Amino acid sequence: MKKKTFFLSLAAAAMMAGCGTNSTLTQVGTQVLTDVLLGTTGTSTGTVGSNAGGALGDILTSVLGGSTRPTQKQLIGNWTYSQPGCAFTSDKLLAQAGGELVASEIKAKVAPTFQAIGIRSNNTSVSFKEDKTFTASFAGTRLSGNYTYDENTSQVVLQGMILNISCYAKRNSDGIALLFESSKLLTLLQTITALSGNASMQTIGDLSKSYDGLRLGFDFR
Repeated sequence: MKKKTFFLSLAAAAMMAGCGTNSTLTQVGTQVLTDVLLGTTGTSTGTVGSNAGGALGDILTSVLGGSTRPTQKQLIGNWTYSQPGCAFTSDKLLAQAGGELVASEIKAKVAPTFQAIGIRSNNTSVSFKEDKTFTASFAGTRLSGNYTYDENTSQVVLQGMILNISCYAKRNSDGIALLFESSKLLTLLQTITALSGNASMQTIGDLSKSYDGLRLGFDFR
């Protein structure tokens, strides 16, 4: 894509951000435009709190399905949590929400909730095996069982002793994401913690009400 096209696309995203009330998002949009003009834009994905160049590297990757849909073979492996994950169910919904910059901002809003629950890279992971079994650890709570994966819909169904839940797989540049409808994510978090009445959980519900077609979950590497 030519630099001019990048500039026009990002200018539109920044204008949309500026029309809202979130000053942080507006600042991020301004920084991205500055990076483009100066030629300093990065290309890596980055984690929550990374620079705006990292957000630019994720252009058009926060949509479920299509080019982000992993194959069964790509799903298999041992994956370690890196940061909150999010995606929209269509590019139209992503555009309505304000684009990739909003997706990055949503991850930043979810991060404190995950931190309060105790979700970290050293205690949260998932392993998918070829025999359709899985093992996982969320904030140190271990889960295991069988899984099914539908490559046509990206849906993963996890079936275990204490939890049966469905989510959606997304392929990232450095790994995969498991993303949930808000009610199912809350069920998972309440299952692995004693924080079902904790006010921090409200963030997830509020975000889902604010953004149509939003899926939230975990990025793994």
